Amino acid sequence: MCARLDPNNKDVQLKLKECDRAVKQLNFFAAIEVGDEPSVADGLNVDTIAVDASYDGMHLGNEMTQEFIDDMTERFKNGKTIHRKYVYQIVIAVKNIVYNEPTMVEVDIPEDVQLTVCGDTHGRFSTWVAGRGSMLTGRPGQYFDLMELFRLNGKPSDKQWYLFNGDFVDRGSWSTEIALLLYANKWLRPNSFFINRGNHETDDMNRAYGFEGECKAKYNEMYGDPPSLEECASLTLHSTFKLFSESFSALPLATLIGQKFFVLHGGLFSDDNVTLDDIRKLDRHIQRQPGQAGLMMEMLWTDPQTEPGRGPSKRGVGMQFGPDVTKRFCEKNGLEAVIRSHEVRMEGYEEEHDGKCITGESRKRR
Repeated sequence: MCARLDPNNKDVQLKLKECDRAVKQLNFFAAIEVGDEPSVADGLNVDTIAVDASYDGMHLGNEMTQEFIDDMTERFKNGKTIHRKYVYQIVIAVKNIVYNEPTMVEVDIPEDVQLTVCGDTHGRFSTWVAGRGSMLTGRPGQYFDLMELFRLNGKPSDKQWYLFNGDFVDRGSWSTEIALLLYANKWLRPNSFFINRGNHETDDMNRAYGFEGECKAKYNEMYGDPPSLEECASLTLHSTFKLFSESFSALPLATLIGQKFFVLHGGLFSDDNVTLDDIRKLDRHIQRQPGQAGLMMEMLWTDPQTEPGRGPSKRGVGMQFGPDVTKRFCEKNGLEAVIRSHEVRMEGYEEEHDGKCITGESRKRR
């Protein structure tokens, strides 16, 4: 309008050109924007994948069975893998299950049931047993630690429930085995076997700490037979890792046990006004990766400190929270304690903040 009223005004003409340039730039960005990549799970037709005759393991149908889990467990112990078709089936089934769970799963424990909360499985394991308030710790070895945990504490069953509190991949050569074993149990017992997301169930950490490479090495070329044309049409490069990545982004971020114990991988928040209702309302599916700020990032990355208040994070991501922050959060939300993982503890387990912050970490400091 100004250009029409005063066409000889140089300042107006200059501003008009700048506006035209900005509009063209925005239109260009809109034209080339592709958004999120298509889902690998949605484009993968597992039924077209043939299991070749050389495969010597138990075959998996449309439902998970304890017999398949037992056979898979023994194969992993002996250094074998399962067929990639079964990997895809397990990951897709669990992705669909956890996608439909709330961001904060709420669990009530029947009187005759024990729920065991397990820290990271990067190496040494540690667990917190609901109702007993005790911890189990074991030797290093990652996958074999998990086997030892199930031996000492009981295999997953109708009476023995488990919650794995994130960071079950990376930093070791058994990450796919652990992930598949946890996922298989989740598929078999969706209402008594629970998995929270950790900061290592994210793309950038998986690329830096080995899980992506492990997936490529173990499950993208198997058993010598080339994929069929139908299989090639449904596969994308590095499908195994991409499937796991999609399943990780679908995992819940927290679990509330008996309305009294708040379990999450990282820790508490930079804002005292955050409540459990805020977490219930958080739509984790909008944001696949945690980013550098916000509730999701803090739930995966923050750590406790001994000093009151809040402080900068030693990790460079998130922040640290003091005993007063924990006390206020627990009082505001009617909680007895916050249970978390994410850090090394010399004994594998530590109660902090007057017992209101319990940290259990499974890596052993060497």
